[in-house]
Amino acid sequence: MPAASATPAQVLVVDDEPDLRTLYELTLLREGYRVDAAGTLAEAWTQLQDKKFDAVITDMRLPDGQGLELLHRMLAEQRGERCIVMTAYGSAENAVEALKAGAFDYLTKPVDLKQFRSVVASAIQDTNTAARARQPAAPGVRQAGNGGAPGAQTALERLVGGSQPMRAVKERIAKVARSMAPVLVRGESGTGKELVARAIHACSHRADGPFVAVNCSAIPESLLEAEFFGAKKGSYTGSNQDREGYFQAARGGTLFLDEIGDLPLAMQSKLLRAIQERQVRALGSTQEDAVDVRVVSATHKDLAADVHAGRFRQDLYYRLNVIEILVPPLRERREDLPALCEALLARIAQDSGMPLPVLSPSVVQQLCDHPLGGNVRELENLLHRAVALSDGEELQVDFAPTQAPTALREGAPAAVAAAAPTPQPAALPHAVPADLQAYLDQQEREILVKALHESGFNRTAAAQRLGLSLRQIRYRIARLAIAAPNGDEPNDDPV
Repeated sequence: MPAASATPAQVLVVDDEPDLRTLYELTLLREGYRVDAAGTLAEAWTQLQDKKFDAVITDMRLPDGQGLELLHRMLAEQRGERCIVMTAYGSAENAVEALKAGAFDYLTKPVDLKQFRSVVASAIQDTNTAARARQPAAPGVRQAGNGGAPGAQTALERLVGGSQPMRAVKERIAKVARSMAPVLVRGESGTGKELVARAIHACSHRADGPFVAVNCSAIPESLLEAEFFGAKKGSYTGSNQDREGYFQAARGGTLFLDEIGDLPLAMQSKLLRAIQERQVRALGSTQEDAVDVRVVSATHKDLAADVHAGRFRQDLYYRLNVIEILVPPLRERREDLPALCEALLARIAQDSGMPLPVLSPSVVQQLCDHPLGGNVRELENLLHRAVALSDGEELQVDFAPTQAPTALREGAPAAVAAAAPTPQPAALPHAVPADLQAYLDQQEREILVKALHESGFNRTAAAQRLGLSLRQIRYRIARLAIAAPNGDEPNDDPV
């Protein structure tokens, strides 16, 4: 509810059904807002010309046109109000169309009043935040980053690089953060898709809410529903108490679904319904709970191709891919390498409690000439090992142990894969590694690559040899970004 000392927010409700208009007006008046109402597009536009509002709520279908017409007109005149569109039950196409057209959010009829109040409050908060950001700061006062959101500038600064591709990514983040539209972040493994998702969250009006990151490929299929939607005590073996799912944990914030392309088809159907209806039913529960989350998903896969092949639901794809952000691979922004090395070394030095090491210009040039098919993740791995093996202040990077895994990463050119030597077990470091996890990941990667090579890249055979299940080896291959040589598709044929 607005603070008593603040000027009440002004809301315009546009709906041709008198009973619903009255319901919305009474609900908003109880929240302390001032409310105006209109029954047609013409009436709504007349009121918009007379005054400014903090939020506009419009039905999709009106007697003299579509609510989208009002939205398009507001955007054309660069009005500051956030627009919420109400759609008929189950009309997913209308909701996606509204979000793509620039709506802040949508509501499905019949409207859940608790959700209605929450969405309106978010829209008003976002309108006011954007208005403050447009105002010049008082002398000596430094404004927050994009949109005035706390931590927004810091989040964008973590996306290191001033190249044109990275500037485009940052500009798109600042733009899409303003709405509730689902975002699909695409890019090769190791490019920093989660950093992009965190920046979207930090630049949005939800920055004070939780950011919940989920690796969809790491959850056993039998536990997916309980992990996503929660579970009641006794709903399955070992369930000794009620537990929240990811949707409940992310209320009021952002739910980041990484590797969304790895979800089984059955779970894709349940996820689609949760996103569309904004309601989830915990395992073992008889009722649904409303959830207020913004969904950002990420994948290194070509989901459009997976849709065509029947591996990914088309309706879920269009629901998730309202707005797309493509994160460029490192080979397309090599001018960012010096700044990236500096930022990564600073973090490595801070974590390990060591003095900041120095990379000579010749080593930087060697890095620029290296394929770096594993993108920023591989670069960080190289620098971690260089710091661990360093005997002095000036670092020397040893590329040999990572050439084979690098060539096998997704996105690496075929010529690089062909030229890569057969991986050999890396020698133990002379000193204790500065980053144990990075060192262990490297050892695991090389063992997996060797087993896969010797099995003709048959994951089933490699898994049996290593004493793993097929799902476990799939997860490890995805986590370590291992791809078949020459871009061939790995297989799971039984042996």
